[in-house]
Amino acid sequence: MVRFIDDHRGEHGVEPICGVLPIAPSTYYCHLAKRADPSRLSDRARQDEALRPEILRVFEENWRVYGVRKVWRQLGREGFDVARCTVARLMKSMGIQGIVRGKPHRTTIPDKKAPCPLDKVNRQFRVSAPNMLWVSDFTYVATWKGFVYV
Repeated sequence: MVRFIDDHRGEHGVEPICGVLPIAPSTYYCHLAKRADPSRLSDRARQDEALRPEILRVFEENWRVYGVRKVWRQLGREGFDVARCTVARLMKSMGIQGIVRGKPHRTTIPDKKAPCPLDKVNRQFRVSAPNMLWVSDFTYVATWKGFVYV
C-alpha cells in the first residue's frame, strides 16, 4: 500500500488516498520516516535487513539448491545466530526455495477416457428397511511392499 501511495500521491495527495484505502496517514508517514532513517527500524527489521544478503549469498553459492534447513545450518557454521523459522520466513519473503528431491507419490492414476459410474441412488442414503441399500468403498493401506487394498 505504501508503494501505491508513493506512486499516486502526486496526483491525488496522501490524505485522500489513505481515506479510500484501509491505512492511516500516520502509518504512511511513519513508514517514510523509517525509510529515511534506518535507525528508527525495529530490532527485528534491522536484523532481517542484515540477514537477507547473507541468506541470498549462501543460497547462490550452493547453486540455488539449498533449502531452509541447509541455509540455516550454513549460516550457523559461519557464526550467524539465527533461528530456523527466521530463515524460513525471510526465504519465503524473498521468493527463494530449495530443490525438492524425488517424485510425488501417486496412489491412483485416473483414466480420463473411462466413463464415471452412475449414481444409482441419487445421493439418497436413507432407506425404510434394512438391506435395501448397500454401499462400498475402496480402502488402501500402505505397507512395505506397496499399497494393499482392504
